Amino acid sequence: MEHQNKEAIEKTLTIYFGSLNASDVKTAVGSYTSDGVFMPAKFPTAAGTEQLVMAYENVFKAIQLNVTVKIEEVIVRDDIAFARTLSNGTTLIHATGETTPEENREFFLLRKENGAWKIARYMFNQPR
Repeated sequence: MEHQNKEAIEKTLTIYFGSLNASDVKTAVGSYTSDGVFMPAKFPTAAGTEQLVMAYENVFKAIQLNVTVKIEEVIVRDDIAFARTLSNGTTLIHATGETTPEENREFFLLRKENGAWKIARYMFNQPR
């Protein structure tokens, strides 16, 4: 069962990072629980679906991500799990047309909601 949960969590994270690369607000927000919280570095916390939609719309208006993710750790306890990841690639800044390197350490708290693993809390920072 733990192996199945880890696979399901990895799938959730893969879909989520795919949504970031596609600038897909609906899929990004759909990866969260109904009370999900996004805590981006240097920006306000977004809590709940309405704020998550606004946050991701603003992110995708400003930048286009092109990142790959490495899942470094997944620990599951009942209907709660956490995952630690490392992503890297590039960011296109729409305002300037500049492409910059992108590297982040991410921490996800996930929870099973209606039988599916969803992101309950997410925060990240840059390792440098």
